[in-house]
Amino acid sequence: MGLLDIFKKKTNDTEEKVGGMEDFMTLIRVYYQSVMACNLGITNLAFLPDVAVFKRTLKVPTQNNKLGIAEKSRSKKMLKEIYGLSDDFFKEIDASIKKNCRTVNDIRNYLFMFQGFSQDLMMCVGTLMKWKFRMPSIFKKTLYQLTTKTVNDILTRYEWKDDAVRKTCGNIRKYQHTLGYSAQWMSEYAFNIVMLAKKEPKPKNDD
Repeated sequence: MGLLDIFKKKTNDTEEKVGGMEDFMTLIRVYYQSVMACNLGITNLAFLPDVAVFKRTLKVPTQNNKLGIAEKSRSKKMLKEIYGLSDDFFKEIDASIKKNCRTVNDIRNYLFMFQGFSQDLMMCVGTLMKWKFRMPSIFKKTLYQLTTKTVNDILTRYEWKDDAVRKTCGNIRKYQHTLGYSAQWMSEYAFNIVMLAKKEPKPKNDD
């Protein structure tokens, strides 16, 4: 499913208003890049590849002759309506970018750091939750509580049987310290990816 498909689903009440993993991550990147454009006055879409696709696909007009304003608002609205993200989730992103991206040159390092943070977090959550991923999606509240507990363990527990898990947890704490995201933000982010991963179609067995 592409971004245009998610838009069609959103505007058709007879369809389920839920996008897939690819849509979620694309919208997250659009929001990040839109905030950067607003904060740093970026006018060149070449610096904002996901925003460029988003603008083209959904025909988002530039607001007040300033790139990022309308795109930030639209992507935030879609993430809230389709995935149920909270206002605090976006406030933490805004604060993190404001703290770490003071010039255009900071953008590349920030996005690279966030990518590493996201990959390590989800790898660790996946390793630690294991069988809990197989719980039916109807137990949404329980899954959220389990995800929150797992994130808290990652941030506070220091003794692990698996040395790889211990090292990854250490990396995540370093990322968290620099990026400034709270345990609550990490839980909300990880939970949405967990739920979307459960809905992704399983690969077919060629045999």
